[in-house]
Amino acid sequence: MRKEDGSIVLLALISVVALMDCLDGTIVNVALPTIASDMGVDMAAASWVTVIYFAMVAGLIVLFGRIAANHSVKMVLVVGLVLFVIGSALCVISGTFFMLIASRVVQGIGAAMMGAAVPMSCVRFFSPKVLGFAFACVTIGYSVGAALGPSVGGFLVEYLSWHAIFAINIPIGIVLVVLIHFLLKDSVPEQKAHIDWLGGVLLFAAIVALLMVFEFFEDIPFAAVSLVAFAVLLALFIRQERRSPEPLLNLSMFRSSRFDMIIAVYLIINVVYMGVLYILPFFMSINMGLSSSESGMLLLIPPIITLVFGLPIGRWSDHTGRRWFSVASGVLLLVMCVVLMLPNADSMPVMFVALALGGLVWAFCGGPVMSRVVETVSGESREMGSTMTNEAGYLGSTIGTVLFAVAFASFSGTTGVDISDVTSQVFTTGMVGVMAVGAVLAAVSAVLSYIVRDE
Repeated sequence: MRKEDGSIVLLALISVVALMDCLDGTIVNVALPTIASDMGVDMAAASWVTVIYFAMVAGLIVLFGRIAANHSVKMVLVVGLVLFVIGSALCVISGTFFMLIASRVVQGIGAAMMGAAVPMSCVRFFSPKVLGFAFACVTIGYSVGAALGPSVGGFLVEYLSWHAIFAINIPIGIVLVVLIHFLLKDSVPEQKAHIDWLGGVLLFAAIVALLMVFEFFEDIPFAAVSLVAFAVLLALFIRQERRSPEPLLNLSMFRSSRFDMIIAVYLIINVVYMGVLYILPFFMSINMGLSSSESGMLLLIPPIITLVFGLPIGRWSDHTGRRWFSVASGVLLLVMCVVLMLPNADSMPVMFVALALGGLVWAFCGGPVMSRVVETVSGESREMGSTMTNEAGYLGSTIGTVLFAVAFASFSGTTGVDISDVTSQVFTTGMVGVMAVGAVLAAVSAVLSYIVRDE
């Protein structure tokens, strides 16, 4: 197989891997109100179905990124897909909330391996001149998955059961494993480097401690202990990386203020967008009176917008620079949050506008901002820089889900209240509060994007 052909095959395969990853995420979001009601848990508890998945990915993606860089991208992809399929099968047969959470842990480990290999493949097999296009293709994969997830998930939840939403991953995953095994030429470095396992354990523990701060910030003593634990574990991780001859993560990346600000922009955009995406299915159910399938059809709007505009915008940024695309993504996200704070946000026209803005956010963010992150580092660090984009994405998604869930409960006063007992008036109070938080964070991302000029 020629290198060009291999690159094309790889781009197609990793785009489908991204599709399946996002398919699972959007299906779960649509099903959360049903899962919460079926299992008798409140909105904050139901968020753990999403949180535990993203926590595993955020905590492990750097470790698997290093394994992929030092050993084999193909191996990481295949094993990740196998674990993802096994986790999906366990979710299908889950009869208790505990078993569902445990199954999502297995899924999250597989997704961490997939998420580490996908952006690294773009950097390894494509030149910087088309990097925006390559990342845009991956973003399109996520968008197509997001487009299929709400509608398919809504139909399955309404007419079958929420257990069925995870079954869709199984045939797709099996087909991908077969195709990657037989069609993708492996990429194995001549010298396999040592893996800093201790650094991986410390980083995972630090990220879990950080998430506990957000999840239990109303419990001041526990949140304080979690914050101290995070600081200590992070310090130990940094010490380990500085002493290790072959560190898990090249910390010299973070000496660049450009890199720090751009990765912060991508993190913030994921925090706000995923937080909004977590809240919207509940809003559509309680305030708009929509069924799961109707909510799913509405949530098709953002990925379709991204699908239409993502590739041309990514290609455009390859020629003109990324700065103003990055600024635009933050401004669009700010406007989206403001629109969802309007008194008539539960009307179809206003909701359509908000969701369309969400689609444009990712059309402007996907290829341009991910490419900006990679372009601020050089040499071998570019591959791990690409992994950091997904680390920021998944960590941001986790923090966003936890932050918006807990903030909503605080603003609305619904902590411990069964989701079926929350009125539309109470929900609106919480909705306005969390969207105000989102608007402030989106403004910060736009300012940071403006500060960092293109080289």
